Amino acid sequence: MPNLMLLDLKLPRRSGHEVLKWLRSRPGLKRLPVIVLTSSSEQRDVVAAYDEGTNSYLVKPRIAELLGQMVSQLEKYWLTLNERPELSL
Repeated sequence: MPNLMLLDLKLPRRSGHEVLKWLRSRPGLKRLPVIVLTSSSEQRDVVAAYDEGTNSYLVKPRIAELLGQMVSQLEKYWLTLNERPELSL
């Protein structure tokens, strides 16, 4: 079981919104921390993602080096500092 999911909204077969709704409807996955990491900064996407249960919404930087820094910070916060409940409770 993963400790964290990074989810893009723009996926080839289903939208990230659909995946997020599906995750939150599953008892064993509803507490899985999900971070939307996408290129869209449109408010309708941000609002929809939070309404669907995302834990955080981040817009990908256009520069690869900055994206690497962002992922490192995510790892430190979400996997090291953050206290999370067990998924199966």
